[in-house]
Amino acid sequence: MYLGVDTCQQAAKTKVTILTGNTKQTIHSFGASDCWTTKNFGKWGDAQKKNHIADLLFSMDTAADGTPKGIGLSLWRFNIGAGSLEQGAASQIADEWRREECFLKPDGSYDWTKQQGAQWFLQAAKQRGVKYTLGFSLSAPVQMTKNGKAYNGSGGTTLNLQDGKLDEYADFLAEVTKHFGFDYLSPVNEPQWSWGTATGANQEGTQATNEEISAFSKLLSQRLAGTTSKIVVAEAGQLDFLYTRNTDNRGDQINQFFNPSSANYIGDQANVAHIISGHSYFTTCPDNNMINVRTQLQNKVKQVDASLQTWQTEFGILGDICGQYNGSPRNTGIEYGLYVAKVLHHDLVIANMTSWQWWLSVSPYNYSDALVYINDPSGAINVAGTKTDGVVMESKQLWAFGNFARFIRPGMKRVETAVQGNNDPAVAAATLMISAYKDETTKQLVVVMVNPEAKEKNVQLEGALGATFNQYTTNGMNNLKKTRAQANDITIPGKSIVTLTGTYQ
Repeated sequence: MYLGVDTCQQAAKTKVTILTGNTKQTIHSFGASDCWTTKNFGKWGDAQKKNHIADLLFSMDTAADGTPKGIGLSLWRFNIGAGSLEQGAASQIADEWRREECFLKPDGSYDWTKQQGAQWFLQAAKQRGVKYTLGFSLSAPVQMTKNGKAYNGSGGTTLNLQDGKLDEYADFLAEVTKHFGFDYLSPVNEPQWSWGTATGANQEGTQATNEEISAFSKLLSQRLAGTTSKIVVAEAGQLDFLYTRNTDNRGDQINQFFNPSSANYIGDQANVAHIISGHSYFTTCPDNNMINVRTQLQNKVKQVDASLQTWQTEFGILGDICGQYNGSPRNTGIEYGLYVAKVLHHDLVIANMTSWQWWLSVSPYNYSDALVYINDPSGAINVAGTKTDGVVMESKQLWAFGNFARFIRPGMKRVETAVQGNNDPAVAAATLMISAYKDETTKQLVVVMVNPEAKEKNVQLEGALGATFNQYTTNGMNNLKKTRAQANDITIPGKSIVTLTGTYQ
């Protein structure tokens, strides 16, 4: 009977209650870095192509049908180079694209014309309204390092810095931060990993101990006194270094830096942000591991200082991920977009991250860790051929990230959601992941739903909500495609990320 069919369809809907009164973390930003390729792309002669890249990353504009032109990043990361590019092949960093210039000359003077390509993108971000900028350092200038290189090939655990040069390094980073007016400075990146060997490396980088990071942060805080710039530590190579793994004094960093009883405590430094940062690499599969790591991270924050913000400051598709995804070769399809959305969901909902930042924003490589890709003018993957011109290409990684970054704006608060019949994160990870965010001033509501399954889902939103929502869908065919939906009858296509924007009461 027709009535019976209707009743079955109605019963198949998943009821999701948006508990706008139950607030969680306040969102700070969504960002990405300029490494390493903007040095070349930012110097292209074709301004239209450069602006197209910038629009994809930063724009809040929309097409005539309301579909966004870009993902509206709210934070931009600027790599403060150490001088390996000037060294050329003598840098022993094999790939010239991964070398970087340095503003500090050997005679102690500054040359602010360096890093022109990166500076172009920094200005493009500001022109498009990106709210925050962050400068980050991978190595001290080469004239200050022990081996005269921008990487630490010692195999040890300490900074690649000559004795007595910590003050000079602090002076350098403070000077660059003040010159560009960065809102944030990240002085150390992934201090747990070994960067290269005695004969060469893949990029700039150095190890560092917790004692060194603490001492360096205190010096930097003094030098940034009187500015609004804040220091963010410590960009841990994996999230579990933030709450454990301190066998060589490069782990347990929440406790080390923000427990007042720790010898390395920096929570009382005026220009140190009340933030701990880490990278989500290598902790994202299988699903129970992803959930467990992030649960332990939040438990440690609550134990040490519940007011401490947690930032995820570097992520991309790297290496083999449980045999499901791989950095190589390049894959820009929806399965990889869905994976990015899954990691984002868990970092926001389980780990309570307040900022989430991507690694390579633009890349010419045959690898899956970028948002925007550049092929050579013929359309081929050819790194060397993109130095002065190329074809700008999008990815589902970009647009899946945009389902979050474009709509969840700085200052919004995450709110609790309740799914009828199931609120188990492990089940949600394989079926339907839902998170919601509100703007208390404008009463705007954003709901993000990730459907990793091939079958479409029907959802009925409940709560004190408006009756209709704008729906933005990213799937195999669409990139943030705008449509309209009724709150009580929302269709989530198979293998899609859907963002709903509306109001609450």
